[in-house]
Amino acid sequence: MKRTVISVENLYKEYKLGIINHGTLTHDFQSWWAKMRGKEDPNSLISVHHNIDAEKESFLALRDINLEIKEGERVGIIGRNGAGKSTLLKILSKITTPTKGCVRISGRVGALLEVGTGFHPELTGRDNIYLNGAILGMSRKEINRKIDEIIDFSGIEKHIDTPEKRYSSGMKVRLGFAVAAHLEPEILIVDEVLAVGDIEFQKKALGKMDEVSNKEGRTILFVSHNLAAVTNLCNRGIVLDKGSMAFSGNTIDAVNKYCEDNRNQNDSLTDVSSLKKNIKFISGRACDKQNKILNSVNIEDDFFIEMEFMVGEDVKGIPVPNFHFKTVDGIYAFVVNAPDMTKLEPGIYKAACKVPGNLLNEGTYVIGLAVTEYLKTSHRVLFYEQNYLTLTVIDDLFKSKMRYGFGKAIPGIVRPQLNWKIIKRTERKK
Repeated sequence: MKRTVISVENLYKEYKLGIINHGTLTHDFQSWWAKMRGKEDPNSLISVHHNIDAEKESFLALRDINLEIKEGERVGIIGRNGAGKSTLLKILSKITTPTKGCVRISGRVGALLEVGTGFHPELTGRDNIYLNGAILGMSRKEINRKIDEIIDFSGIEKHIDTPEKRYSSGMKVRLGFAVAAHLEPEILIVDEVLAVGDIEFQKKALGKMDEVSNKEGRTILFVSHNLAAVTNLCNRGIVLDKGSMAFSGNTIDAVNKYCEDNRNQNDSLTDVSSLKKNIKFISGRACDKQNKILNSVNIEDDFFIEMEFMVGEDVKGIPVPNFHFKTVDGIYAFVVNAPDMTKLEPGIYKAACKVPGNLLNEGTYVIGLAVTEYLKTSHRVLFYEQNYLTLTVIDDLFKSKMRYGFGKAIPGIVRPQLNWKIIKRTERKK
């Protein structure tokens, strides 16, 4: 059984708005003395009864987080902006301390949380590699063994002896990730900073994280808004919502939960009575023949994509609904447009499209919903809700008649059943 490398119990993190310290030396000393004895901070707002005015001066970035992460797990942490993802990683990296709760970490932690984290601007890139290695507890001999590999991976060989303060944000991220991934930490923590790098480096970094986890058994915590990257890299997903843990489990289920919560929040914010002029998106869903909402579907079954939208008075052309099907890697499977339409009068409409069974191959797909207005000589996108739906197509390995010659999934994005004709042309020669 794999050992637990990260244990979080009843974790809270509170920030006091506009307050740097407690305001008095007495309160600062009380907090310090409580910490030295392992007691709760008597001046923490979440550990004492306080009035409404005091509440307005603080907010909980994290509340009652309980979490265990095993050795070798690849954990993707997703959530809306402000959900507490970065705060959690900063606590696990010991950059900041929790207000309440217990965090136990077993192993050396390498973290890349912000551009240039852990670098000294006056030192060269090479010197910063040695500095980071020393912080991780590595000897100079160990760092020497890795330094050529780090420099080569970073792709900034020409600037490695230039002071870090002259690096671009992309160069800092490249070097920071190379250091964090190669200096042999047992736990690698990576925040959204990879988004700063170019596409080529992002793929390279994701490949390296997959390698160090699968081949070397290291634990990875990865925060990203790129759901495709999370799905491909991670074998476990955690969804944070307003500082609380909303879900922990299978990565696909975590992505579905996140997308569903976003849909519900967007739908609840839509005030149909206020939509007067142009065209507005209202809601969308995937469902079966019985009108049941779907997160997954058997590969042989038909399903439907539905979208509601409002047409206002300012729509002069012909509005055409269209649905965009992509893999979690961001590769388009297909785009389907509604057939030729006429001008729509103001009102609320529902567009529905049937997707036949045995069209999409097994896997998870993200679906965007859009309406395009076509004029005589031009067109414009009236709205496009990207990645609004996620749907997993499931194939039963033992029942499928389409797997001949393949031990696992058949390659490809689509897997249609086409009409075949096999006829006997001649008698076999004896």
